Amino acid sequence: MGTFNEIFEKCDWNETSNSIYSKTASDVEQALNTHKRTLEDFKALISPAAAPYLEQMAQISQQLTLKRFGRIVQMYVPLYLSNECNNICTYCGFSYDNKVKRKTLSPIEIMQEVAAIKNMGFDHVLLVTGEANQTVHTDYFKKVLELIRPHFSQISMEVQPLDLEDYEQLRPYGLNTVLVYQETYHQEDYKKHHPKGKKSNFQYRLETPDRLGQSGIHKMGLGVLIGLEDWRTDSFYTALHLDYLEKTYWQSKYSISFPRLRPFSGGLEPKVVMSDRELVQLICAYRLFNEEVELSISTRESEVFRNNIVKLGITSMSAASKTNPGGYTVEPQSLEQFEISDERSASEIANMISKQGYEAVWKDWDNILV
Repeated sequence: MGTFNEIFEKCDWNETSNSIYSKTASDVEQALNTHKRTLEDFKALISPAAAPYLEQMAQISQQLTLKRFGRIVQMYVPLYLSNECNNICTYCGFSYDNKVKRKTLSPIEIMQEVAAIKNMGFDHVLLVTGEANQTVHTDYFKKVLELIRPHFSQISMEVQPLDLEDYEQLRPYGLNTVLVYQETYHQEDYKKHHPKGKKSNFQYRLETPDRLGQSGIHKMGLGVLIGLEDWRTDSFYTALHLDYLEKTYWQSKYSISFPRLRPFSGGLEPKVVMSDRELVQLICAYRLFNEEVELSISTRESEVFRNNIVKLGITSMSAASKTNPGGYTVEPQSLEQFEISDERSASEIANMISKQGYEAVWKDWDNILV
């Protein structure tokens, strides 16, 4: 069976970038006026030429989202299990060369964190760790899933890429969704940002969604770390990846996230700074390209931005996030992966969503909309 790598190898970064930046107003208008949009249309919608059409894009994005998802925003919260990591990554507070106190939560500590999360109202949790195979491995994940499964209707995971057999083993334990961000699809610069550790294997990471699809996972999440490379070109590769996956593993559902590089301990300055207006453009472009994909925004973004994005295509949102293991109750001062921006409580976010005429839901779509 083939993998996305076969398509990726045929797609040259510089040629793709030039193609995006050469799109014209005419290309944008053509993309806006068609109902079945192609990858070429997506290039036009993320191009500089589309900037003057943002209002029109936003209106169409809102209509398409209402048609497919209704007035619903799904709420989730991350649960950081460990900040131990064997990788050196230039943009992450958990990087191996960052000399800080490391921590992996014990079963008792996990349940203390779960109690705090449940007390806020959440029924969808995202498990997050660094990549430390000697401590946070498949057997550890099995024990965690077994422990917390009775308490959540949906469990997602954002950990190191695993082998196909690992995903097949974890699914029966209640694993619903796996997020795996490529960080950047620029292969040469990927090496610069990941000089040491298993994550330096670009190919293995690139083919992780294929392994997820083969394992029959319910949903997988894609994305890049916005700021490492040119966001337009990286986002096109994400759309190309999504298009391939939907055609190949059509039984799985998909989501896209938009993490922008945030301050962290030992921080990296973004190579490319994306404005709020450009992020709105990208979110709307994804919605116009794909009516079915879920679009998620995290607490990396500001209060004002998150307030304004609810009606424009976003379908899921985190709230009250702590990006350090034990951050809710056990050890609030442990090392954060990055600084969050929107520090409002879960109830404040839910009220904000409600005031805009939308409903904050705390479970997965499938459980709510059957």
